[in-house]
Amino acid sequence: MSFKKLLAATALATLAATASYAVDAGDVLPKEGAEFTKWGEAEGWNIFVDESRGTCLIERVDANGNVVQMGLTSNHEFGYLGVFTKADVKPKNNTVHLSLDGKQYYGDANAQKKRLADGYKGGYILANNPNFVDDVMKKYVMTVYPEDANTFDVSLDGTFKAIEAARKCNEEQSS
Repeated sequence: MSFKKLLAATALATLAATASYAVDAGDVLPKEGAEFTKWGEAEGWNIFVDESRGTCLIERVDANGNVVQMGLTSNHEFGYLGVFTKADVKPKNNTVHLSLDGKQYYGDANAQKKRLADGYKGGYILANNPNFVDDVMKKYVMTVYPEDANTFDVSLDGTFKAIEAARKCNEEQSS
């Protein structure tokens, strides 16, 4: 799936929050007509600059066709992790549930109302919890909906170097 198709898909994506208050979807979802420039690559992750917001994100499509995106909200106060799959997943009780090598993370989500481009479904988890970011950087497998019959695993190989590169990219955008 092309990056532009995925961006179109993200405009319809579910927003999930790990914070106790609502965060505007505009802080995560790309603005309509947003332009993305490839900044680089690290460990199999593509790094893009969202020119309209001056922030960077990393993205990778794994061997099973699952798409993962990570970046910062427009105000740089939260990190986000987006997961998109063609698997038949349905968030229960509007909750996104992730397991990072056995460590559990939950977030509130709005159930997906529309199908995304190319049959993808998914959403974002927002986090200002440094433990979450550290786990994403240092763990190797992320299990999505581990208590669901349609659970799936996503490889996190290379995330440490990719997130470090994205941090450098974000520093360049803010200078």
